[in-house]
Amino acid sequence: MTFDGDFVTIERTGFLARTSVGKGTKRIPVSSITAVQWKPAGGMVNGFISFTVGGGNEARSRFGSQTLDASRDENSVVITKKQMPDFEQLRTAVEQALAQRHRPAPAAPAAPDVLGQIEQLGRLRDARVLTDDEFEAKKAELLG
Repeated sequence: MTFDGDFVTIERTGFLARTSVGKGTKRIPVSSITAVQWKPAGGMVNGFISFTVGGGNEARSRFGSQTLDASRDENSVVITKKQMPDFEQLRTAVEQALAQRHRPAPAAPAAPDVLGQIEQLGRLRDARVLTDDEFEAKKAELLG
């Protein structure tokens, strides 16, 4: 399994792949991932990482069979205790990408209030801070 910032790629090869989910490569766009499920591997049992995809048919695991059920899920990868550190890094990277996509975009800077600026220039002209020519030049610049 790899993550390039845009896609999670699950590549299955060998006999076990053929007998479980099926041999081949699956690429999941991070924009389609709605959740990441993580079960750490223990001393005696394997763990897994699983990706929930919007619009997918997510089945609830039977009690005591989470890892076995994950081995049959095309959006999951079963991991051993030895593999955990690498998969924890992958999980963190995917979750950060998900969080980044759900942050609101920064607000665009407000458009200048041209009418307000002209009114302010008019007050400065009336107060004799600006000459009529300076006022007209700046007004023409603001109006474009």
